[in-house]
Amino acid sequence: MDAKVAKLWTPGDWNALFGLGTNVLVNLLVMTGLLKYVVGLPDELTFGRILPAVGLMLFLGNMYYAWMGWKLAKKEGRLDVCALPSGPSVPHMFIVVFVIMLPILGQTGDPVKAWEAGLAWVFIQGFILIGGGFVAPIIRKITPRAALLGTLAGVSIAFISMRPAMEIFMTSIIGLTCLAIILVSWFGGVRYPKGLPAGLVAIVVGMAIAWGAAALGYPEIGGMSASALSESFASFGFSIPLPAVDHVFSGFEFLGFILVTAIPFGVYDLVEAMDNVESAEAAGDCYSTTEALAAEGTISLIGTLLGSPFANAVYIGHPGWKSMGGRIGYSAATGVFVLALAWFGILAVFLKLVPVVAISPILLYIGMLIGAQAFQTTPMKHAPAIVLGLVPHLAAWAKVLIDGALGAAGVQVTPELISGMAVNGVLYEGLAVLGSGAILTGLVLAAIGVFLIERRFDYAAAFALAGAVLTFFGFMHGPAVGVAVTPMVAAAYAIVGALLIACHKLEWADAPEEFGSAEAVAQPAE
Repeated sequence: MDAKVAKLWTPGDWNALFGLGTNVLVNLLVMTGLLKYVVGLPDELTFGRILPAVGLMLFLGNMYYAWMGWKLAKKEGRLDVCALPSGPSVPHMFIVVFVIMLPILGQTGDPVKAWEAGLAWVFIQGFILIGGGFVAPIIRKITPRAALLGTLAGVSIAFISMRPAMEIFMTSIIGLTCLAIILVSWFGGVRYPKGLPAGLVAIVVGMAIAWGAAALGYPEIGGMSASALSESFASFGFSIPLPAVDHVFSGFEFLGFILVTAIPFGVYDLVEAMDNVESAEAAGDCYSTTEALAAEGTISLIGTLLGSPFANAVYIGHPGWKSMGGRIGYSAATGVFVLALAWFGILAVFLKLVPVVAISPILLYIGMLIGAQAFQTTPMKHAPAIVLGLVPHLAAWAKVLIDGALGAAGVQVTPELISGMAVNGVLYEGLAVLGSGAILTGLVLAAIGVFLIERRFDYAAAFALAGAVLTFFGFMHGPAVGVAVTPMVAAAYAIVGALLIACHKLEWADAPEEFGSAEAVAQPAE
């Protein structure tokens, strides 16, 4: 073998390192902001335990994928092998905060309990990823793309996009300016000088406005403070992750609530990882899907057992990093870069330098893309089914807002209050039933909708009957897993299933040929 094949660094790795490293840095800043300002975790926990665990997790992920790239280059004797990129799972970063940690925080008032619930959630996710390689092909075959992406779109609109959008307009001078900087580049194709990433440009401009306003005596614009920045340097130091096994298993106190989302999002993570490995193969680098998935799940488990409530992921974008010259070294170097940020407390300083509202447009953009993907990568005729999949998430979001307002006012939810709200048009009980287990509910409803549009009544019946079982045991339309949690709703799904079976048996129910096969419908997005 030519010795050049085994090279761990090439000039093109600098470009890929800057691109992937900046991407991961922005996500770490967002992650830190979520922990501090949304969940309200104390700094000693955020910077002393969680971020060091996240840093080690990302280091291990990038190093392992670099090693996979080196093995592939050695095996095939090629100079152009590009390692798989790795980083924190972006959708899960928001979902674990807004769908798991924030509701537990509202229920208990204890940020540590919210953290523990997040740890337990990712712990379950890790095992789903490790074992999921055996069932992923079946899931991809039977579940419509519109259902998988439609329920995710509901999360993105209600729980990812809305809060950042409100923050942008609460501090519009920074928020709208940074949003415009991002959109003209990522939507409009504008390239900034020297190829600077739009996210980095937005953050720098947001910092300039916020610090300029503070210097002119308007610190409320951006909330920047020289004294707070000075205090943040106290976070400098050396923190390594410590075992958090006891906290992981403490989170199982909320197992019923956790399972409602852990299972469907474990499935989504599985499909997403498979798609990203397939994307790398299309770019010329054929990696083992089983090995990549096992590594992703195992490394997530290691991070969680050390205190990380966030999952590791095979990142999308391998063809892009490869096209800019990235090979093997960029992945390993990104791991070292992230480890230094997390273990030496540098992120605390970044957070006091950067106004949170400057990051909000990035969150809104991510929510926009996730929501749009459901419509862009599915047949146009499936759009009504996707909208059906959004509805439970809107109900869940509305209930979260109502519960938060009542909690802030110190008001208990009583039958009298529920009746009073109903008189004024707020159907609180309906929001609770529709919004509980919204991720699975959205998936099942969207799948039924897709197969009705395709006139595949047998497949629609199967999902309706699955909905009946899931509802009976509380995975859908219930506050927690149990037996006969909402039996009337479960019975209603069973009746729908029976009706659809009857439709399938009728002679006129056969699908017209132009609608295509169920297998063609049930393919998730690339």
